[in-house]
Amino acid sequence: MRSLPSCTLLLLALAAAQAPAQTPVAKPRPSILVIGTGGTIGSAGGYWTGNPTRVPIEQLVRVPGIDSVASVASEQLWNVASSAIGPTRWLELSRHVAELLRARPELAGIVVTHGTDTMEETAYFLDLTLPGDRPVIVTGAMRPSDMAGADGPANLTNAARAAVDPRTRGRGAMVLMDDRLFAARDVTKTNSTRVETFQAPERAPIAIIDADGLFYRQPSPGRSTPLFDIAGVRELPRVDVVYGYAGADSVVIDALVSAGAKGLVMAGVGRGGLTPAQSAALRRARAAGVVVVVGTRTGSGRVPVIRDDGMVGAGDLNPQKARVLLMLGLSRTSDPREIARIFQTQQ
Repeated sequence: MRSLPSCTLLLLALAAAQAPAQTPVAKPRPSILVIGTGGTIGSAGGYWTGNPTRVPIEQLVRVPGIDSVASVASEQLWNVASSAIGPTRWLELSRHVAELLRARPELAGIVVTHGTDTMEETAYFLDLTLPGDRPVIVTGAMRPSDMAGADGPANLTNAARAAVDPRTRGRGAMVLMDDRLFAARDVTKTNSTRVETFQAPERAPIAIIDADGLFYRQPSPGRSTPLFDIAGVRELPRVDVVYGYAGADSVVIDALVSAGAKGLVMAGVGRGGLTPAQSAALRRARAAGVVVVVGTRTGSGRVPVIRDDGMVGAGDLNPQKARVLLMLGLSRTSDPREIARIFQTQQ
């Protein structure tokens, strides 16, 4: 075989050197939607004096570097304090998120910004009612957006990182705060002002978020079917929480039953202890068809779900989470035995 002349080889080398370099094809960024509902993360100005300025969600999502994580779109659903978010808005939000996930299959996940005071209740309601396996990450801030050391931008960026991570699929709704990702069922606010307020007593976070990645502590359960279908639910039944304390009488319980409560959650002392007057009032309430769940005011620990007195124990759900579960349970049945079975699924 004859070799090419040296001049030909030189021309080929020059042509190769002058050819335009192949530009690598950029990998498309996953898409997420951030839904703003208000809260401290969306507040500025006179926040500490009770006269805050509301910051729109389209401004909040302009966090440097977040566009390298995902293609971020946003919408303002509400712009209110979390104290203004309750059962009616839970139903609205859950249905809205479910419809978005149905209509927009390109979304890797959804982030919901929310005030921290009732964040755990909203997140738990979403966890119990949303279909599918794509993640919904609820996040917020303990410091307003214009305060030195504001935690909102970091929480929002980390929530975006969690929403696009394939390993968050099948985990339901979650809460992302202070570099930690929590299951909605487990998390609670434990301090009124500290940025590390969100904890999961006796349970670990799902994951720790560091600069080099998300580090998971438990595998995904692979969920895709919600515990409750709220398609036919127009209004959640009234359920109230009653606090246990030394010398508590029957006045509050009797008044709530007269006001139409369908369920009561007792934040009992210790392992669900109640005063004699409260116990007598609860017997009257149960005779009137009110379903009673007993939890603990201690902040952690279990109350057995199956009790000898015919009431239902909350397990290790705190009273506010037990209220959410009881409201949804009562939308399906008023049989205390069936309610107990529902609570057992959450242990």
